Amino acid sequence: MKKNIVILDGKSLGDVSYDKLKKYGNFTYYDTTSYEEVRTRIKDAHIVFTNKVVLDKGNLSAAENLELICEVATGFNNIDIEYAKERNIAVTNVAGYSTSTVVQHTFATALALMDEVLYYDNFVKSGEYSKCGLFTCLNKPFNEIEGKTWGIIGLGNIGIRVAKIAEVFGAKVIYYSTSGKNSSKDFERVSFEELLKESDIISIHAPLNEKTDRLINYDALCQMKKSSILINMGRGPIVCEEDLAKALNEGKIKGAALDVFEIEPIKEDSPILKVEDKEKLILSPHIAWASVEARGRLFDEVISNIEAFYNGEERNRVENQK
Repeated sequence: MKKNIVILDGKSLGDVSYDKLKKYGNFTYYDTTSYEEVRTRIKDAHIVFTNKVVLDKGNLSAAENLELICEVATGFNNIDIEYAKERNIAVTNVAGYSTSTVVQHTFATALALMDEVLYYDNFVKSGEYSKCGLFTCLNKPFNEIEGKTWGIIGLGNIGIRVAKIAEVFGAKVIYYSTSGKNSSKDFERVSFEELLKESDIISIHAPLNEKTDRLINYDALCQMKKSSILINMGRGPIVCEEDLAKALNEGKIKGAALDVFEIEPIKEDSPILKVEDKEKLILSPHIAWASVEARGRLFDEVISNIEAFYNGEERNRVENQK
């Protein structure tokens, strides 16, 4: 039997080819789908793709033929897993596809901040370099990673890769386990307070939960070195944006890089966008996961999840992860 496949927010995957889905049936593609549109769009579906679109009892109840929900991401908090189980609807997700690209983006932003790339790029492009009369410019001091302490919040797969590369740069690595469960014989585990006080660079690679929500607030930022930088590649609400903006404006820390935000897309009136010295900030629109290669791996994993489901295998089933 050919399946009806509905892709609710395909725009989040970019220019991925969906031709591989033709093996399983007909697919209907939507760039984006509002919550109000879901019921109508999925009512005849056997398979539904979602990334951020919320699927709950209110709309899933309209999909009488639904057999499989494919979460086109790792996090599945947008899906009512309990209701799906009641209806015997399988839910799958994908993990590990973006490790390399998130690690790369972490270092791209760290190096930009450490080397004052924004300032010096503008110095040349603005014509100031041409006028300065000197072969170099030392207006903005910058520092090496070697000999510094790199603190990691969340030592999962991504955190471990960041730690290993930071060591190659010559940094000492310490980490704080937000769950209290992660331990490593390769790196020094410290308290949150010690991590704040000792680190020259802090990168966040932790999930959002009750222990990490607004973990980095004004009090935490004031405990950091004034010369330190903060990088958030985890989840937006782990960092209180209002407090970070205040800390940057007051010179409590040197700089910050954010790929994730409390609300996405970021609000136009976010205090982060009003930080006085723009060169203290590197901001990217939640793209650390999204290299061409990572999106290809993600889609191939989703296809493998579908194949496994219809072969009677429980591959990447969310209900087995809870």
